Amino acid sequence: MTETTFKQLAKLCKDLEATTKRKEKTALISEFLKGINRDEIKLAILLTIGAVFPETSDKTLDVGWRTLKRVMDRGGQTTLFRHQLTVKEVYNTLQEIAKASGEGSRKQKEQLLERMFAQSEPVESEILARIIFGEMRIGVSEGMMLEGIAETTKLDPALVRRALMMTGDIGKVAETAVDHGEAGLLSLEATLFVPLKPMLANTAETPLEVLEDYDGEAAFEYKYDGARIQIHRKGDEVRVFSRRLSDVTESIPDIVEIVKDFPEEKDFIIEGEVVAVGENKRPLPFQDLMRRFTRVNKVEDKAEEIPLHLHLFDALYYDGKLLIDEPYSHRWSILEKIAPQKYHTKRIITTNPAEAEAFMTQAIESGHEGLMAKRLNSSYSPGARGKNWYKLKPVETLDVVIVAADWGSGRRRGWLSNYHLGVWDGEEYLVIGKTFKGLTDDEFKWMTEHLQELRVRESEYTVHVKPELVVEVAFNEIQKSPHYKSGYALRFARITRIRTDKNPDEADTLQNVSRLYERQFKYKDKLNR
Repeated sequence: MTETTFKQLAKLCKDLEATTKRKEKTALISEFLKGINRDEIKLAILLTIGAVFPETSDKTLDVGWRTLKRVMDRGGQTTLFRHQLTVKEVYNTLQEIAKASGEGSRKQKEQLLERMFAQSEPVESEILARIIFGEMRIGVSEGMMLEGIAETTKLDPALVRRALMMTGDIGKVAETAVDHGEAGLLSLEATLFVPLKPMLANTAETPLEVLEDYDGEAAFEYKYDGARIQIHRKGDEVRVFSRRLSDVTESIPDIVEIVKDFPEEKDFIIEGEVVAVGENKRPLPFQDLMRRFTRVNKVEDKAEEIPLHLHLFDALYYDGKLLIDEPYSHRWSILEKIAPQKYHTKRIITTNPAEAEAFMTQAIESGHEGLMAKRLNSSYSPGARGKNWYKLKPVETLDVVIVAADWGSGRRRGWLSNYHLGVWDGEEYLVIGKTFKGLTDDEFKWMTEHLQELRVRESEYTVHVKPELVVEVAFNEIQKSPHYKSGYALRFARITRIRTDKNPDEADTLQNVSRLYERQFKYKDKLNR
C-alpha cells in the first residue's frame, strides 16, 4: 500500500472543517483511518488534532509566528524539485524541528520548514501552519478523535477513553487499538513516572446542595489556593508532575525530600496540592507559587524565599495496584498508610450542612478558596469532570481560555489588555465576554509578551491567539447575549488568577456556562420571552 500523502490529510481537515455535525466528523475520521497504512494512523491522528507531541512530552517546536510567515512567503515560490509530501515526511520533519537545539538551531529549524513549505500546495501550507501552532479550528476534539478510533477498530469507546486516561498519549492509544485490539488497550494501565490525567470537579453552591445529591453524607476537604501535583515514588526515586502533566520535580526539591522521608517502602502514586506560605505561615498569592513552578535556576534560593506546604488528598496507585476503581473512602485509607497525617488535606465527613458551612468559613478565614466535596463511594475518573466531586467557593468563578486580545489605550497603551474569554462548545471556543480588569501592570506586561508568542493572526486592534492560556474570572452574573455566538455574556468579569498550571481541556465548557445560567433562577425571577 502506497504512503498516504499529506494532501489527503489536508483534504480531510478541510472536510472536517466544512461540517458541524459530530456524526459526520466521526464518520470522516473513521473512513480516513481505515484507508491508510497501520503505521500511519498514530501520525495522522496527531497531525489532525494539531498535537504533534503527547501531553506527557516536554518537546515543543519552538517556532515563532514571524519565522513561519517568512518561511511561508518564501515557500510559495516554485521549485524544480517539488514532490508530494507524505504524512510520514511531515511528521518526521516536525520531530526534527523539535530536536534542533543549541547554536545554529534557529537556522536549522528554518531550513527544515522551508523544505516542507517549498513542496506544499496552498491548502497543504494552510494546514501545516495550523498544525505548527496547534490551532486547527476544524471542530475536532480529542474526544471526537477517540470516537473515530473506536469506530475504526470496532472497539468499545469507553475502553478507548480509559486507555487515554491511563497514558495521556492518544497516538499510543490508536497504535495499540489497531495492533493489539481490546487486550492491548486493557494492558495500558497506569505506569509509574507516567502521569495520569487529573480528575475534575463540577461546581455547587452550598453544602446542602451537595448532601442532597450525595444521599445525606459527604467528605468535605479544604480547597487550597495552591497548585495540584501528582507524586510518583518507586524505591528512592521520586518524580512530581503538575496538573498539566509536566515534570516539575527539579523546581520543588523540598517536596521531593518530604516524600522521600515517608516511612512507607512500597511504590505509590499520590495526589495533592502545594501551597506557598509567607512568614506568618498563611498562604501567599497564587502568582507567587507559580514562581516556584517555573524556576529552573537557583532553585534552593527560591525554596527558602517561598517555602511550600504539602496537602495530600488521594492515592491512585499502591504496591503494584491501580486504585482508581476503588471508592474514595478506601483510597483515603491507603493514603493514611502512605503519608503522615500532618501532610493530609484538612477534611471532615458529615451529614450536617451547618457543620460543613462552618468548615467552609474556617477554610476561607485560613486564606484558602473554599471546599471540595466528595462522594464517599466514588471512583477516580482521570481526565473526567462529573458530580462525584464538587467545588464550593463563595465567589462564582469560571476557568476560561483567552482566544484573542485587543491593544489597550491610555494608560494601557502598548499592552494587550482587553482579553476575549472563550469556552469550548464541543466544536470550537466561543467568546462569552471580554475584560481588562483584575491584573497588575506587571501581569499586563507578562500577558502581552506571552500572548504574542501564541499569536496566529492579527488585525489593526486585535491579536488572535492559540487557545492555550487559561485564566480564572469572577463575575456578577451570566446574561443572555445576542452579540456573542455563545449566546451568553459575563457581567462585570474580572480576572482573578492566571492559570498557567491548567490545560485548556480543564477549562469550563459552554454546557457548564448554560447550567450556571439556569441555576441563577433558583433565587431570581425570569422573564418569559
